[in-house]
Order: sequence, then C-alpha cells, then structure tokens
Amino acid sequence: MPAEETLSLDAVSVLLIWTAIAIYALAFIAYALDLARRSAQAVDAKGRPEYATQRELVGVGTRLGSGAPPRTTGSVATGSPSTGSTPARRPKQMWARVGTALTVMAFLFHLGATVTRGIAAERVPWSNMYEFSMTGTLLIVAVYLAVLIRYDLRFLGTFITGLIIVLLAGVLLGGLYTEVVPLMDPLKSVWLVIHVFVASLGTAFFALAFALSVVQLMQARRERRAVEAAEASAADGDAIAPAGRSPRFLRTLPTADTLESLAYRFAIVGFIFWTFTLIAGSIWAQDAWGRYWGFDTKEVWTFVIWVLYAGYIHARATRGWRGTRSAWLAIIGFAAVMFNFTIVNMFFKGLHAYSGLS
Repeated sequence: MPAEETLSLDAVSVLLIWTAIAIYALAFIAYALDLARRSAQAVDAKGRPEYATQRELVGVGTRLGSGAPPRTTGSVATGSPSTGSTPARRPKQMWARVGTALTVMAFLFHLGATVTRGIAAERVPWSNMYEFSMTGTLLIVAVYLAVLIRYDLRFLGTFITGLIIVLLAGVLLGGLYTEVVPLMDPLKSVWLVIHVFVASLGTAFFALAFALSVVQLMQARRERRAVEAAEASAADGDAIAPAGRSPRFLRTLPTADTLESLAYRFAIVGFIFWTFTLIAGSIWAQDAWGRYWGFDTKEVWTFVIWVLYAGYIHARATRGWRGTRSAWLAIIGFAAVMFNFTIVNMFFKGLHAYSGLS
C-alpha cells in the first residue's frame, strides 16, 4: 500500500493562515455589530437621532450648553450619550469583547502560520512579498492588541480586521503565494532580520495612525455639523435644529481632537522605527552592493515615506497643521506605505526585486 501523504510545514502554514482569515472575518462581523449597537445606544440616549442638542456639543468642546464633562474609557475621552443629570452607567460592549476575543484567537493562528513558515524555510519568514505580508499584518494586529491594554480602541476593530483580511486574502487569492526557496546572496545577512522587522513594526504603527485619522475625519465632520446646527438653533431661537446625517456610533467615540492626538503619537513611534529602517537599509546596501545609496526605486520610496511623515510631524508641531489637514497627511503617508509594498514590489524593477514573483 502507498504511504500516507503528510502535510508539509509550509502546507500547514497556509492552512493556518486561511483559518486565521476566517476568524478575522468573524471578528470583523462582531466589531461591526458593536458599532451598530453603539448607534442604537446613541439613538436610545438622544431620543431624537436626527437632531443635535446642546448636550451633544459637550463632546465637541463648545460652550453652547451645560452638562457633565466627557466620559473617559481607559485613557481615551469619549462623549457620553447620556442626557440625564446623573452619569449614565457605562454600557456593556459585549460585541466589542467578542470581536477582541476572536481577534486574539485569529492572531494565535496567524502567529502559528508565520512560525511554521519560518521553520519550513529555516530562516526568518519575511524574505519575499508573501512572507512580508504575513509578518507585517501579524505585527499590525500585535500592536493593536497591545495598545488595547492602555487605550480602549476597540471601535477601530472593523478597520484593523478589515485591513488584515484584505491584505492576507488579496495576497493568497491574487497569486502572490511563493514556495519556500533558498535566500538570494544579498539577503544572507543579519540585516534581513533587523531591517525588515523594524520596517514592519513601523508600518504597524502607521496603520493605527491611519485608522484613527479616518475616524477623526468622520468625527470632525459630525462635530462641525453639530456646531452649525447649534448656531442655527440659537439664531432661530429653537432648542434643537437639524444636524445632518452622520454615522450614529460616532457619538459614542472620542472627540476629533482626542483621535488626532492619538494618531499623532502612533505616527511619531512609527516614524522613529522608519528612520531606523532607512539608516539600517543604507548600512545593508553598503555591505551588499558597496554603496549606501543608489536611487533604487525601493530606496527612493522608502525616503519619500520618511519625508511625508517628517513633514506631517513638523507641520503639526510647528506650523499648527491640525484637524483635517493633519488627518489627510497621515492618510497620504500610509497610502505611500501601501504603494511601496504593492505597486513598487510588483511592477518596478531594481536591486530590491525580492517579491518572489516571476
């Protein structure tokens, strides 16, 4: 009788990563239900969801009405939907907890897939585009879960899990999977471990800053409409005025200023890691090719990303670029990171052609 076939470690890795994607999808659904539940809570507390009241403007930081100060969740201030004179009991976010538990479970399968790929390859699992996507997304989730210890950012769960699903499923379904192959000579260096890992870690912090900036833009739009509605109400002598339609769950989230501050902090941490990435890459280039800089496409885009985030940090710190402009700079910076990871790797030729694609 023929011997029974056994799965290779690489095949096990692929099976684990698909399992992780499935659980991430369940976590995405749970987080989406949490946002829906938040919307329902905001409606129940307001009574009239289509209008902005003076009480709602407490979270905006205006003086158009009186009320209790914003509620805090962990270290993040959020506007309370309560309209009573006594503080409302903090609602139990059951679906947020379910989503986080599923994210942790998916992370463990994701970690198992990454480790088994590394064991199968007998090296660190980030030498080509497929492996880098696996490790990079793993670190995004790791940073997100670590940040949850200090800040209650579970409202970002749909953004984070959605991004992970798109990246991982896109790589696997897009034919970017690469068989385990020996390392090319320039990659046989300790800098492969340091340079690429730090770049992945910096990308993880940029991803969090990106997600916070997207929510910041949505929250700023809602707050602006609330202020305009209150001004119209004061001019007409009415108690309430139409505030326009915005996602209702935004009323339970931190203010735009708080979201911007958090995004700025994460961007700074990511910028520090990216600066080290740029320096380490130059040192590695000297060891591998005998020059620190050669205007290779990958080198140029790594520097472009550094300039974008340096400009973002400088403009916000010294030029007063806050609010919408600050958020768009963070979003453009992360778009450049994704462009560098996808388009540059797949379509630009150069010394950094290590995507593993034929």
